[in-house]
Amino acid sequence: MFSLSKKIGIDLGTTSTLVYLEGRGIVINEPSVVAMDKESGKILSIGSEAKQMLGRTPRNISAIRPMRDGVIADYNIVESMLKYFISKIYGKWLFFPPYLMICIPSGGTSVERRAVRNAGIQAGAKKVFLIEEPKAAAIGANLDIAKPEGNMIIDVGGGTTDIAVLSLGEIVVSESLRVGGDKLDETISRYMRKHYNLALGEVTVERLKKEIGYAISPPRNKEIEVRGRDLMTGLPKRIRICAEEISEILAEPLSSIVEKTKAVLEKTPPELAADIIEKGIVLTGGGSMLKNFDRLIKETTGITAHLADDPLSCVAIGAGRALQSIDLLEKMR
Repeated sequence: MFSLSKKIGIDLGTTSTLVYLEGRGIVINEPSVVAMDKESGKILSIGSEAKQMLGRTPRNISAIRPMRDGVIADYNIVESMLKYFISKIYGKWLFFPPYLMICIPSGGTSVERRAVRNAGIQAGAKKVFLIEEPKAAAIGANLDIAKPEGNMIIDVGGGTTDIAVLSLGEIVVSESLRVGGDKLDETISRYMRKHYNLALGEVTVERLKKEIGYAISPPRNKEIEVRGRDLMTGLPKRIRICAEEISEILAEPLSSIVEKTKAVLEKTPPELAADIIEKGIVLTGGGSMLKNFDRLIKETTGITAHLADDPLSCVAIGAGRALQSIDLLEKMR
């Protein structure tokens, strides 16, 4: 019944949007950024091209992120962004509009869910299904969540972190917090302003985090040079900063993830907890790629943690795979 319509899984993230197309896998992985003319409101570019404009636009152009903390901050722009990505891989359709499976944080409200579903419909989808991010991440990480066994996942995205225990295809216990990769970037940026009077661009902060950001046990004497604008003089300025310093300031936002992880474990039924101890905790999402993040989870919970094979794509892959059961999903609606 649905063979003529494409099935598309979308990880509509705060930082990046990934699109999974049935039969082809991940076909789009672009920043969730839109550049638009301030006066006319016209969208000039979307995705990678728009991200290159961040911090480099003239006064009449603004490069913005329409997703904040995993939810829609600007409905109309998200709708345009979805239309752009879908048409990029699917072209124009007249008779067989696509079916979408869009991921949402496990703590999403009914209003946020409705906004995501409506954006998908307005973008041209025939039907829009929603799947919670930790469930999609577990499916994308090849966990067999259908069995009566406990599986635990920590999905650290750009705007949110979802922590969940799954069994028999459903979430048993979960926590969602508005802390992710963006919060780590904000912490670094705020620290550089306060302690060095140095304003850094988003791209520079992200590079700093990737190169010398450690969740725990940073190497000694590892440092890089960063360049920005001196807040006192307004002139360009460069400084060198070490990994130990960055690790120390990241401890606060990371502690929130650790505390929520412990809270989920405390609420997990004993039998499922035993399974998790045996299998370990699976880490997905771009934020989980922070160096030594797996060691931090192990040292604070006593349970082994390991990174999924493709942590960045797990949520989108899981959403796409979930759509393979679209006939069953239709019956459940």
